[in-house]
Order: sequence, then C-alpha cells, then structure tokens
Amino acid sequence: MAWTLARRAHAMNPSVIREVLKLTERPGIISFAGGLPSPRTFPVDAFAESCARVLRDDGQGALQYGASEGLPLLREQVADMLPWPVDPAQVLITTGSQQGLDLVAKVLIDPGSRVLVENPTYLGALQAFAPMEPRIEGVAGDDEGLDPQALRRAAGAGEAPRMLYVLPNFQNPTGRLMSDARRQTLVELAQELELPLVEDNPYGELWFEAPPPAPLSARRPDACIYLGSFSKVLSPGLRLGYVVAPHALYPKLLQAKQAADLHTPSFNQRMVADVLRDGFLDRHVPGIRALYKSQRDAMLAALEREMSSLGLQWNRPAGGMFLWVRLPRGMDATELLPRAVDKGVAFVPGAPFHAGEADPRTLRLSFVTATREQIDAGIARLAEAVRAYPLRQAA
Repeated sequence: MAWTLARRAHAMNPSVIREVLKLTERPGIISFAGGLPSPRTFPVDAFAESCARVLRDDGQGALQYGASEGLPLLREQVADMLPWPVDPAQVLITTGSQQGLDLVAKVLIDPGSRVLVENPTYLGALQAFAPMEPRIEGVAGDDEGLDPQALRRAAGAGEAPRMLYVLPNFQNPTGRLMSDARRQTLVELAQELELPLVEDNPYGELWFEAPPPAPLSARRPDACIYLGSFSKVLSPGLRLGYVVAPHALYPKLLQAKQAADLHTPSFNQRMVADVLRDGFLDRHVPGIRALYKSQRDAMLAALEREMSSLGLQWNRPAGGMFLWVRLPRGMDATELLPRAVDKGVAFVPGAPFHAGEADPRTLRLSFVTATREQIDAGIARLAEAVRAYPLRQAA
C-alpha cells in the first residue's frame, strides 16, 4: 500500500535534539544536550499527597472528561500568578506549552505567510510552525535580545508578517535575557508596525540574581499571545502549559484545542491546582534557582579552566538552563559532535536553532541535569575533542 502524504507532512522534520539524545544512551556518556529539568527538582512528595487528596475528594471529576478551556480553578491560579491584570477567561490550559505553539500556528499561519523569529530561536517552535508552510525568517539580535533595527528591516522586506515569535527570558538556546529598554523599544516598534507578538516564557522563573523585567505582554496585552509552562517549575511529565490570549483571538485558539485533543488531562490539572494552593511555588522555586545557579557556576568555572586557551567564546546567563558557546574560526559544531561523543560527552549543535543562514560554530550546553562532578569531567572531555579537531578540515 502506497500512502499519499499531505503536503504539510513533507514540511515536518525530526527533532535534532531528540536524535542527539539517542547518542547519549551509550554507556558512560555525559550529556549536556537535553533541555530537561533536573529530576532533583520534582516535588514528588507534594504530588503524592495531592494525588491521594484529589482522588479522595474529587475522584470522579478527576477521571472524567473536562472543559476544553481548562479547570476553572487552575485558570484563576494562572491569572493570579501573572504580573499584569489577566482575566481567567483569557487563559487556555494546554497539553504543555508546545501545544500552545501548535495552536497558535494553526490559527495564525497560512501557507506562504511570513513569520519572524529571533535568530537563533527555539527549535520546537520551528517544528511547530513548519507544517503550516510559512516563510520563517530569522531576525538578528545581540546580548540584549532581538535587534529593533533588524526587526524594522525584516518587517518591511515584503508583505506584513503574521507574527513575531520571541523568548525574552533566558532564551532557548542562547540563555540571553532581553533588557528592559529593549523590551520597551520592541513593543513600541511592534505597535508601529502593527505586528502581533507571540511571547514564550518557559524559563522566566529560573532567574539567579534578579527577576527579569516585565513581560512584553504586560506592556501590550491587546496584541500579544503569552505562553507559559509548569514543566520547568513542577514537572515536564505532567504536560501542563497555558496560553493567555486577547479576548478577540481566544475563541479560535479554543476551537483549535477542541479539535486537537478535546481537553488537557483532568487529573493532571486537578493535581497541579491542588499543589499550587497556599503559595507552594513561592517555597519551591527558590530551591530550583539555587541548584541551577550552582550548576551554572560549575560549568562556567570548568569552561574557564579547560577552554580559556582554546579560543572558544561563551556567555554567562543570568538564569534558565543553557549556555551558548562559539567555537574558533574553522570549526564546525556538527562535525565536532561525533568526536565529542567518542570522548564521552554530548551537546547540541547550534545550526538547527537558526532560521535561514546558520552559524555552524555555535553549540548549546545544558547545565541543569549533570552533577558538578559530571560537569567537570564532561567539559574536560569536550576540551579534549576541541584540541583533537583536525584543522585540515577547517572551512
């Protein structure tokens, strides 16, 4: 039987990160590749108590179909968590924030539509947008975030873009934090250009020294879609995220949600709503921040110790889960990866995170799942791979 695939299916691509993670299944590999939260941060005891309480007090409701919008209590809790006035009727509970990206793509993108993204940007967003067959165009940035002048040029280089997708807080993959001034400039420019913004914020609570500036959505709520997640502060296995959308757009996102999976699991929503009672996150998240900061510091120290003479460049993220590294001229991170795996360490090459022209010298390191001992050993192994890179292959 020969199956005829839909045209959109040909635009689907495998996750490079998932493919890299297969390499880490080899015995003895130290992985800096996955964007997985540390299992040490999962509040297992709190969920065990919540599970028993939910089944005891509302077992039938927890095991039944639910409203597509989400559990009313959880929608209220999400609205209360956000740093600007949000009506719970604007909150749509999703099966992870990845589903939020899929719903946004289905509602806003037609084949051939122009979609602007930071360059580089989150690989999962590129995957979510691709089946809708848009023209995805990368916009350059710097240490403060997306460059407003580059955005102005990109927006004016053809038909009006449908949206700009941006991660202001500890961006995946670079870990950079958009400054307050840059956020304000970006919002004002987007308003001038009549450009809708899609703001993705899975890492905003994982700050180390100081909270990030106010969200873009707080500055322009009528023209922003905001995506959030419980994966990084509670557990990714629950697959709970949320979309905050303007009232005018919400019904179409809800209809897309209904067509996708009817609703997010009722039991998971009730457990999270129960765990969130009495300010649990205010007590829990500081421990995550402290752990991740110590691991970031360990990786920065190891990079300085092992790589300072090798010509690499790296940043110092103020939060999140990732470091962004640039190899010396003439090296290619994709070519380096199998050599690093042979030494016993894995990372993610930076090229797949780019829309359009990629920088082959970049790579992403995750510092949150490895122990300090693994960080020390893994960075030493990576340095060995860099030293052994055959310069005769330099481009």
